[in-house]
Amino acid sequence: MKPWRVEFRGRFEEHTVRSRVLEGNPLGDPHERPLWVYLPPAVGEGRYPSIYVLQGYTGQVDMWWNRTALRPTVPELVDELFAGPDAPPPAIVVFVDCWTSLGGSQFLNSPATGRYLDYLCDEVVPFVDDRYPTLAAREHRGVAGKSSGGYGAMVASMLRPDVFGALVSHAGDALFEHCYLPDMAKAARALRDHYDGSFERFFEDFWSRPAMSKEPDGVLLGIWAMAACYSAEPDGTVTLPFDPATGRLRDEVWARWLALDPVRMAAGHADQLRSLRGIYLDAGRRDQFWLDLGAAAFSAELDALGIDHVFELFDATHSAIEYRYPGGLAFLAGRLTG
Repeated sequence: MKPWRVEFRGRFEEHTVRSRVLEGNPLGDPHERPLWVYLPPAVGEGRYPSIYVLQGYTGQVDMWWNRTALRPTVPELVDELFAGPDAPPPAIVVFVDCWTSLGGSQFLNSPATGRYLDYLCDEVVPFVDDRYPTLAAREHRGVAGKSSGGYGAMVASMLRPDVFGALVSHAGDALFEHCYLPDMAKAARALRDHYDGSFERFFEDFWSRPAMSKEPDGVLLGIWAMAACYSAEPDGTVTLPFDPATGRLRDEVWARWLALDPVRMAAGHADQLRSLRGIYLDAGRRDQFWLDLGAAAFSAELDALGIDHVFELFDATHSAIEYRYPGGLAFLAGRLTG
């Protein structure tokens, strides 16, 4: 393992997508977004499946090149997979940026953040199909991600089955009562103890100093960001699913969150899920956000619906599981070929 970037055998190409649907978005975030496309060395004169890779919460596309000590970067893992001796069928791999200044979009359309599902499906996908030798049909197009990116993979496949024909979710957000409710209690306590119960005061403080420099920052920003994605009003107002003074759930708002939980969505989107060419789910058994339970619950829903899929638990937490990505990409490359 070398501690610097290796020479790729395939190639990465960087683009800028100028989005119409993100122009004038409520957060004032950039509507020009970076996009990276990987072409394996085996790509030649033919046409190939495409795989769209989505990042977790707070991720932006340049972070794929971040190196952890003694480990390859994600781009290196992708190149090693598709350029190695046991390479799966070649596929074009697309790294998408759906970051927001709240940390993420959950790859949904929201009046509080912007139209990120439309951006992914109606702008990024045609952009790639117009410029690369893809098999431009949903049967040959997959989506993969970890954490919030895994959530995006699940919900985009259900909400836009005309675009994606297979999915991989590594510890994707699911079973919301376990992955989100614990943070709501922490957020209510932090608001009470530090900000007089006010998110406005939190944000005044947060934007005045280095981000994540205080212990409650991650929980408070994350809960607000999820509310902006799951329970925003038509005018863009963010409605919290709990009373910030007491932490008590607002049942009618919480119900709106649950309606976007993949576990609850599955039954109502059974035909869409059944039409996919492959579904692969995994998670670490010690996931700090209980997303192993979310993956298991989503898998159980698929079993109940008679939908074929692969589900695996492995010995890890939520962190540093990038080594699982090549297996998911190989799964998609195989299912999307032919």
